[in-house]
Amino acid sequence: MVAWARWCYRHRLVVLVLWVTALVGLGAVGGSAGTDYANVFSAPDTDSTRAGDLMEKAFPQRSGDTDTVVWKTARGSARDAAVRGRIEPVLAEIAGMKGVGEVAGPYAPGPEAAARVSRDGRVAYAQITFTEQANEVSKSLVEDVVDTARSAARPGLRVELGGQAVARIQEPPAGTAEAVGIAAAAVVLFLAFGSLFAMLLPILTAVFAVGAGLLATMLLSHVTAVPEVAPLLGTLIGLGVGIDYALFIVTRHRRGILRGLTPEESAARALDTSGRAVLFAGGTVCVALAGMLVMNMRFLDGVVIAASLTVVLSVLAALTLLPAMLGLLGSRVLSRRQRRRLAATGPEPDEPTGLAARWAAAVERRPRAVALLAVAVMAALALPLLSLRLGATDQGNHQESSTTRQAYDLLAEGFGPGFNGPLQVVVAKAEPAATEALVERIRATEGVARVAPATPSADGGTAVIQVVPTTSPQSAATDRLIDRLRADVLPRAGVDAHVGGVTAVFKDFATVTADRLPYFVGAIVVLGFLLLLVAFRSLVVPLTAAVMNLVAAAASFGVLVAVFQWGWGAEALGIAKEGPITAFLPVVMLSLLFGLSMDYQVFLVSRMHEEWVHTRDNARAVRVGLGETSRVINCAALIMICVFSAFVLSGDLEGATAGIGLAAAVALDAFVLRTALVPAAMQLLGRANWWLPPWLDRRLPHLAVEPRDAVPPAPEELEALVAAALGPAGPAPDPCAAPEACAAQGTCGAVDPLTARGDFSPYDPYDPYDAAYAADDETPAPGLPAPQERGAHVVHGFIITPDGEPIHTVTMTLLSKSGRQLDRVSSLADGSYHLSAPAPGVYLLAATAPGYASKARHIMLGNGPLTYDLELLEAVGTGPML
Repeated sequence: MVAWARWCYRHRLVVLVLWVTALVGLGAVGGSAGTDYANVFSAPDTDSTRAGDLMEKAFPQRSGDTDTVVWKTARGSARDAAVRGRIEPVLAEIAGMKGVGEVAGPYAPGPEAAARVSRDGRVAYAQITFTEQANEVSKSLVEDVVDTARSAARPGLRVELGGQAVARIQEPPAGTAEAVGIAAAAVVLFLAFGSLFAMLLPILTAVFAVGAGLLATMLLSHVTAVPEVAPLLGTLIGLGVGIDYALFIVTRHRRGILRGLTPEESAARALDTSGRAVLFAGGTVCVALAGMLVMNMRFLDGVVIAASLTVVLSVLAALTLLPAMLGLLGSRVLSRRQRRRLAATGPEPDEPTGLAARWAAAVERRPRAVALLAVAVMAALALPLLSLRLGATDQGNHQESSTTRQAYDLLAEGFGPGFNGPLQVVVAKAEPAATEALVERIRATEGVARVAPATPSADGGTAVIQVVPTTSPQSAATDRLIDRLRADVLPRAGVDAHVGGVTAVFKDFATVTADRLPYFVGAIVVLGFLLLLVAFRSLVVPLTAAVMNLVAAAASFGVLVAVFQWGWGAEALGIAKEGPITAFLPVVMLSLLFGLSMDYQVFLVSRMHEEWVHTRDNARAVRVGLGETSRVINCAALIMICVFSAFVLSGDLEGATAGIGLAAAVALDAFVLRTALVPAAMQLLGRANWWLPPWLDRRLPHLAVEPRDAVPPAPEELEALVAAALGPAGPAPDPCAAPEACAAQGTCGAVDPLTARGDFSPYDPYDPYDAAYAADDETPAPGLPAPQERGAHVVHGFIITPDGEPIHTVTMTLLSKSGRQLDRVSSLADGSYHLSAPAPGVYLLAATAPGYASKARHIMLGNGPLTYDLELLEAVGTGPML
């Protein structure tokens, strides 16, 4: 990772040109190819899918989007000559437009036309069938249709239009939600960094990644089924993770420069530390998104492709484009005030201070109270989840001022609430007598408002019966009517019939989603558990993370139910009408939520784990980890909340629902779970947090998620240092006249390495300390403590200059007598360090730091801690200084 970061940093113009070329190329190809999005909501092996297949075969001519012109007269009837004289010429003009296939109005002869006027005669409608589907109809044509139709309106005569094509031209200008989200994120970043250039870096990185992802998704829509909502969801998650991933890396880079590193060295270390975490975090998000494939629904497959592609490009941009831009800026990534202070006072300490440190200390003091308060908040927010109802949104959920919502309400007023979502009963191998008998049975069924005569196919083998329920498409009573038709009415008729139509399709989709949701949740929870198990080598940490993810999901869906089903605060958010939660959103949101929660868990716990490895002090590990990471986590969460909340302005109800749900989930996850409940629970669990059965530890692969801040010395440098300290091969004499007494007192200090002899090798089977680590069972080597006691022996102290100034860029390495590395840490801002050893005995302590001469000393550890300070001189010439 370091070599890759240096290459991107030094070849920054090449990297920038490659990214710009890729974006321009994708834009050119995507612009010429256009889009081919398809909303395939049907679920396999459902009744509505079988009805749809029969319809497609029997009535292939019914293609193209069908929209509606609705008008209502305040006085008289829609059949009056005055009204007819204004409406008929308008419908004729629309029928003559290129791209319009057919216009079916209420003024033609026949019972079908007469049925397009309400019983009271005041409301009527005409159906406009385009030659193409809604997403392919040109907006200019739809605008001409709308303008022409509404030109017939006058005082006392309202004219409104509904349908998918009309809804498309009502959407806010493309990019409105994204622009608002980016602007809000920019404000948060500027307040966090205090630098215009540093603020632009995460935003530019995310914009490049999301732009490339959207253009690539456009091209993929021509080769696979990608739903219309997929680009919106891809943009939503891409902006969130893209800005956050860049934020983590830029924050580490700025910290390195403030600690005295050169910009290039700081960028390399930032990529090797936070860059690794970003790579792991992006992988976890993609794994969580891939969990949607368990649902076996074509609609979700397209969402997985679009969202995963955008996340992958966000990671790629953070690891390539970002270091290139860091190279262009150099030290200007800091604010002017920071650069002046760095030049005047030198490197600054990097300790957790301020509110974050005080909060971490408060959690340490009162973990039970903090945990109980957090659990109470999450439980209260999760309660509405018990009334969750999955379904579909329609134009009845649009803003009241929109023409689509006005048309929806007029049709419901004139023809009943069920008219906006009619059912289609498709009869296969229909006999005319049996079909007529079925029509009568359906007409007599409770919940049916009207039944149209059966329409036979051209070959007479299939018939379609249109059924209008008495209740709206989103009503639970309509769902019960569908169940009643399938379970009772159709089987008794003795015909092969299936219930289809948009309302039935969405009901079946919601049912299949609810049935498969437990398998999906189980899959992503298990995958997340295994990833964290490998990363942190603990059973309790991943188990805690899994429970917290489920708690966050429950609370966020409780918020969704309260806002979108119950209508709490809907008016303030600009949501027109409450209704069920769109069926596919729980799956999409759970994937994104679990992925994002894993990001925060990795970032928080990796710092705790690092401190635990060094000190074996759980309380300190939790306190330091929370104090040092909570500020960055909260800043990242604020950015995601801004980006997600802005999608309320997208004009798409699914996008608004997902945005509000994810914003609530991120807020609860960052401000309640990761900064309160998780650290409080880890304080209460103590050392059990880090327990892992030894047999499992030996069999798990090792995965470095978050390396330490300092880059370790090169192997050849450390080998030269140790070889110089140990001298030619030979047995090492006792460093003290009475080593047993010294070990017992724990007072033996450094030993002149020139008097010692050893053999540098990665592993020495004759060294009892190496042998203890190599054991395949729990039996300790003779004279060594049991495995659970290893690491309880420590050496600590300060690294200073001859003038007493602390050095905070030192890599301290503890090795066995044979040269095997046992522990490695970086000195803190005050020059302190803390190393752990497996048992009392003789060890080699090595110190390396940029700009200082390296040093190695033998030490002897007893049963108690050893305090050992080192002085380092500024480097003059080359080679280790002994």
